[in-house]
Amino acid sequence: MTQIPIILLAAGQSSRMGGRDKLLQIVDDLPLLRRAAQIALQAAPVIVALPASPHPRYTALEGLDLRMIEIPDASEGMNASLRGALAHVPSDAPAAMVLLADLPDITADDLTAVLGAVKIHPDNLIWRGETASGKAGHPVVFDRSLFDQLTTLTGDEGAQSVVRAHSDQVHLHALPASNALLDLDTPEDWEIWAGNRRS
Repeated sequence: MTQIPIILLAAGQSSRMGGRDKLLQIVDDLPLLRRAAQIALQAAPVIVALPASPHPRYTALEGLDLRMIEIPDASEGMNASLRGALAHVPSDAPAAMVLLADLPDITADDLTAVLGAVKIHPDNLIWRGETASGKAGHPVVFDRSLFDQLTTLTGDEGAQSVVRAHSDQVHLHALPASNALLDLDTPEDWEIWAGNRRS
């Protein structure tokens, strides 16, 4: 197991899913959130940012060896989750990987590859996955020296401002196909993805 933990962001509201919770949609006979957590656990220790309890997402993670962090202000957006989870990263961790929970094609090998890039390219501060066609995506690893900047962020933009500020110190690691970018935000996204998977 690597020293670098994975922060799994799973406190969003699925606001574009027409009342359904995208992280509880079934993929490979599992809720997407549990499946994502199991994949992440194959690569590193996992810290999951979750909405205020009680919430069905907690049940979806029962029995897994991970740390569940309640984000009371999750409605603020992604950065509330980031701040809350970063507070629980072990003090000796040199970095942290940030991973969205709604990336259905991401694999444990993908996560391990990006974590490995941290050792292979130690002079960078940010390491992230990119698609086979060269589009930057997820996951994203941040060096500990950036944690202070990350914990001051607010709203729902995520860490893009920090990435932009250090664009000359970003290493992109190519992952297969669109694994690094394909997320499922709407029922239409789900239908297209499921159809492509069946075919």
